[in-house]
Amino acid sequence: MRCPFCGHTDTQVKDSRPTEEHHAIRRRRFCPACGSRFTTFERVQLRELMVVKTDGQRELFDRDKLARSIFLACRKRPIEDERVEKALNGIQRRLESSGESDISTDTIGEMVMEALNALDQVAYVRYASVYKNFREARDFEQFVEKMHDDGEEEADAE
Repeated sequence: MRCPFCGHTDTQVKDSRPTEEHHAIRRRRFCPACGSRFTTFERVQLRELMVVKTDGQRELFDRDKLARSIFLACRKRPIEDERVEKALNGIQRRLESSGESDISTDTIGEMVMEALNALDQVAYVRYASVYKNFREARDFEQFVEKMHDDGEEEADAE
């Protein structure tokens, strides 16, 4: 593993432990060249996923890109990083176990919306505003009204 600080290619693993309910391994590493310490994660990748964008372009699934968008929606909200990581891992597992190699951005977006709705309503609305391309304040109002109405219907069903 290459050191992210000095680029030295021969780093040493100092500690390994399972994380994320044994779906990943966290490794603490040490660089003998510059003395820096850093953490890496090793995860199982069942298959290479291709993301199919709305314009037809295809690109390799990037977990970090998905994580950035979810963490951005959750920014300055009282949500533990661990809960966000758990949601992110759940989305990735669902995508990988779907049996499909080509995943549409709509599918990913809906999974993120579902996960954020369970985590935090403000993060859910923030993500929806970008995902659904809100253009004016009325778009927010309509979305929140629908969210409120759907919540009442679920409560009535129980």
